[in-house]
This record gives sequence, C-alpha cells and structure tokens, in this order.
Amino acid sequence: MGKLRHEIWTFSKAQFSAQIATIADFSISMVLAELIGIYYVWASFSGALSGGIVNCIVNYRWVFDDTQELKKRAIALKYAIVWTGSILLNTAGTYVLTELSGQYFIFAKIVVAVSVALLWNYQLQRLFVYRDTHIVETIKQRRKKRKKNKHKKEK
Repeated sequence: MGKLRHEIWTFSKAQFSAQIATIADFSISMVLAELIGIYYVWASFSGALSGGIVNCIVNYRWVFDDTQELKKRAIALKYAIVWTGSILLNTAGTYVLTELSGQYFIFAKIVVAVSVALLWNYQLQRLFVYRDTHIVETIKQRRKKRKKNKHKKEK
C-alpha cells in the first residue's frame, strides 16, 4: 500500500508542476500570438519551450524526490531528449488540430497539451529522466551478479 500511496503522491505533485508549467506555456503563447502578433505555431513553440524549462526545474527540486543522488548533467541530458519529443508533439499537434478543426489555436493547444502531459511527459520523466543515471554501472553490476550466481550454481 505504501508504494501505491507514493505513486499517487508523486503523480499529484507532477500534475501540479505541469499546471505551473502550463500557465507559463499558455501565457507566453497568448502574449506572443495575440499581443505581439507572432504566428501561432511559433508562439506555441516558444510557450512549450518556456513551460518545459519551468517544468524541469520544479520536477527536479520538488516532484521526483529521489533525485538527491542523481547527477544534474545526466538528468538534464535525459530531460532534453524527452523535452524535444514533447515540444515536437505539442507544436505539431497544435498545428494539425488547429488546421483540421479551423478553430482558434488555443483550443487545440489545450487538447494536445493534456494528452502529451499524461501520455508522454509524465511517463517518460517518471520511468526514464528521474531514474538512476548510472545506467552503465548498474548494467555492469547486474552482469557481475549474474556471473557470480551462475558460477555458484555450477559448483
């Protein structure tokens, strides 16, 4: 039961972090598109970029509390990989949905942002970005343990 409670708490904190990032994302997108007049695709891209920075900082400092032992550089690299996919999905999804629906871009952006947040961002951050950054060392240790166990069984 403790593991489930921890997962629910982590998910709740991640959703709060995502809401903060979404506020940054949508605010910047709206200001750029509506007040400055930048094409909505570029405004959406810039908003997603800004929201991603906010999300990474909040997640590192608060959401995934086991990051104390993880190296910042390794987390940044893995986050950048996931974030690149997120920005591409958000930007392309917003464009496609806006063009297909003919509606104001912010409606498409909402649908896409929620989908990407739940199906891409949270899952990959939880399972990949904020996990053990010593992947190579972990694999080597597991191989050594298997070899040791294999030799014990043979004797």
